[in-house]
Amino acid sequence: MISNTTVDVPGTSQTNGLGAEVARPTHKAPALTVRSLPAYSQSLLRISVPAMVVLAQKRQSLGRIVEFGPGAIIQFEKSCDEMLELHVGGKPIAMGEAVKVGDKFGLRITSMVLPGERFEKVVPRDRNTAS
Repeated sequence: MISNTTVDVPGTSQTNGLGAEVARPTHKAPALTVRSLPAYSQSLLRISVPAMVVLAQKRQSLGRIVEFGPGAIIQFEKSCDEMLELHVGGKPIAMGEAVKVGDKFGLRITSMVLPGERFEKVVPRDRNTAS
């Protein structure tokens, strides 16, 4: 039986059980903090953007909206138990649940929304106009 023995030396590479070399990190990456960012990046973090919690959405005809007045009730399809969306700059970034903070309303974030994939249509080039 052939045995593959390795010596664990910090900061060096070693081999796996199949004899392939595996790189080992020589140090841990420093934690990312606001102060470790370049000054131009830190200045971007001071920009104010609109943040809003979306309770529900519904499309209504203008004729129906014109009829709204004090006391009107608008019914939505969303259940009271469903999560609310946090939009920043008009884009959804998180989901959460409504909470009471003193006598104010708050949002406890339960999950982050991953950005959607962006697909672009691939248009074949015309062979006659290829440059």
